[in-house]
Amino acid sequence: MARGKIQIKLIENSTNRQVTYSKRRNGLFKKANELTVLCDARVSIIMFSTTGKLHEFISPSTTTKQVIDQYQKTLGIDIWNTHYEKMQEQLKQLKEVNRNLRKEIRRRMGDCLNDLSIEDLGALEQEMESSVTLIRDRKYRVLSNQIDTSRKKVRNVEEIHKNLLHELESLKEDPYGLVDNGGDYDTLVGYQNGGPRIFALRLQPNHPSLHSGGGSDLTTYPLLD
Repeated sequence: MARGKIQIKLIENSTNRQVTYSKRRNGLFKKANELTVLCDARVSIIMFSTTGKLHEFISPSTTTKQVIDQYQKTLGIDIWNTHYEKMQEQLKQLKEVNRNLRKEIRRRMGDCLNDLSIEDLGALEQEMESSVTLIRDRKYRVLSNQIDTSRKKVRNVEEIHKNLLHELESLKEDPYGLVDNGGDYDTLVGYQNGGPRIFALRLQPNHPSLHSGGGSDLTTYPLLD
């Protein structure tokens, strides 16, 4: 049966297009390898799919750089010359921008003003005033934040001082060191046998009165120096 003729045009279906690309790429690389083996040719193939994926074939006896160098030598051209010229032009533009920026910085420091006209000097003065206004506003905001922080610290210190004074007054009113801690224990700081000790007095909840007999337990603890 005769083989049907395939119309060469773009395959619309992306899946079929990718399958066809893969098959024909492998076939092309196979033919390139046959040329290398049968004819001792140096073959280099570089391919990019629609997704940007690189595929390449290079004869084992050479490299891609050697093939490109021989191509330039044979045709007497330099494929990198145009790219190099573009890079040189970009470098020139960047140097010009850098030079202008340095000049602007020196002008804002009061240098390089001789070649400026009245209009340029007025514009520069206006820019400097705007910059000073922005810097001053930023400085005031920073100072305001620092002042608020300092005031909070002062209020905290005053509160601590107030609490300490309150505790000192409480100690003056209670010279024997009785402390009510809200629990089942009453503590008393006193002296016994010539040394400071803590007396812990626990009231028994089963006895309404201390005079009913055995209504409290007394425990002493020595104070550490």
